[in-house]
Amino acid sequence: MSSAAALRLVRAKAPLVRQSASRSLATTAGTFNAGAAAPATSSPSATVIPLSNVEAQWARLNTEQRLAVHEQLEVLQKKDWKELSMEEKRAAYYVAFGPHGPRAPVSPPGETLKVLLGVLGVVSVAGVVFGTVRSMAPPPPRTINKEWEEAANEYGKKQNLDPISGIASEGYKGKGFVR
Repeated sequence: MSSAAALRLVRAKAPLVRQSASRSLATTAGTFNAGAAAPATSSPSATVIPLSNVEAQWARLNTEQRLAVHEQLEVLQKKDWKELSMEEKRAAYYVAFGPHGPRAPVSPPGETLKVLLGVLGVVSVAGVVFGTVRSMAPPPPRTINKEWEEAANEYGKKQNLDPISGIASEGYKGKGFVR
């Protein structure tokens, strides 16, 4: 997803946040005054967020500030890339591809042992359940023994089963039905 597409998604979601906030205010207060519900802060484009350390600030920024950072970066990226500073390039890369939103890690760093122990616990519980169910199973049928399988081989030869490549073929050296 390009940064322009991500910016469009953020812009599309931003009015919904303001609208839902004003709706919740209207339902809790009983009367709705459109002038009172509008934010008294300045426009997001007037707020300048320093791009020097976006990685550390990103988690604390609200939606409007993130939108302002997107807009700043959009303007900066229209310039020649050779003129951009390293901090601006880093900020553009982090906002576009950083570990936030859908790319955030599922488990935070340092939780590998906890995940491993959880997986081992689940596998061991599954093994215990399997063993318990297996121990309560009925005995194997009487047809699963060596004598029965050898008798099935003789019957197959007598009935000429699979005469081309099987047990009744000329020069057959396989085990047949014996396991």
